[in-house]
Amino acid sequence: MDFLALSILAEVAGGSSLSKAARTLRITPMAATRQLSALETEVGARLVHRTTRSLALTPEGQSFLPHARALLEERASAYASVRPVTEGGFGLLRLTSSVAFGRKVIAPMIPDFMRANPALKVDLMMTDSLVDLVTEGLDLAIRIAKLNDSSLVARRLADNPRVLLASPDYLEQQGVPEKLSDLARHECLAISGTTHWSFRTTELVTTTRIEGRFSANSIEGLLQACMGGLGVANLSLWFVRDEIADGRVKVIELQDAHPEPLDVWAVYPTSRMVPSKVRLFIDALAVRLKR
Repeated sequence: MDFLALSILAEVAGGSSLSKAARTLRITPMAATRQLSALETEVGARLVHRTTRSLALTPEGQSFLPHARALLEERASAYASVRPVTEGGFGLLRLTSSVAFGRKVIAPMIPDFMRANPALKVDLMMTDSLVDLVTEGLDLAIRIAKLNDSSLVARRLADNPRVLLASPDYLEQQGVPEKLSDLARHECLAISGTTHWSFRTTELVTTTRIEGRFSANSIEGLLQACMGGLGVANLSLWFVRDEIADGRVKVIELQDAHPEPLDVWAVYPTSRMVPSKVRLFIDALAVRLKR
């Protein structure tokens, strides 16, 4: 099976036109067309719908795409296995994270990481939806959670402590919660659909029901509401350090409990032949988080 043809298919699946895919791979558009046609002949199915204006994968193309990407990744891993580590990563690193973590943590570290790995390209997908790594052809996901069992491989990178917060105006008007039971009389700002928050006491992990008039599908929305005096939020410390430092929000420390921390995980499809670009990024992120 021709790797150039597989590369063309992967480029087209990523939204490239055939001419753009040809430029990326440094071949002519006619050669790209012939390679794609030869691949379709080899697999015995039409993989791409062609019109005068656009290309789109057929259902057969969608089914074949993960296998094509896996073959390309295996080739890259084979090359990486004999390259000196000092040469750094190469190829395209496709990763995903939440919008807030991507903006606050990952995006700021990307320039230095790419300068240290000049042969590497990076495609960062920031979304608050749970993305299927295999279907989307992603190398890596950074997730902040208590992970459930899955077929994916995960490496824990760091603690993710959370804190209760409210604006100075809100605390002045509504009072400062002192115990876990006090939250029942406060406006709690939560992710849409959330009805309970988890806390750690001296003996166990417990959940408490929360209520409030405002919710949002992102932590950025919750932080804005919190700073605006709408209530108490439960947010990751890395996300609110600046706002705490300049006094826009204050940390609430309960006497009998504290928010249950989460963990920062690097999640990838398989532990077999992990590409150097993935290992290098995970190591760089772990170092940044330890700071």
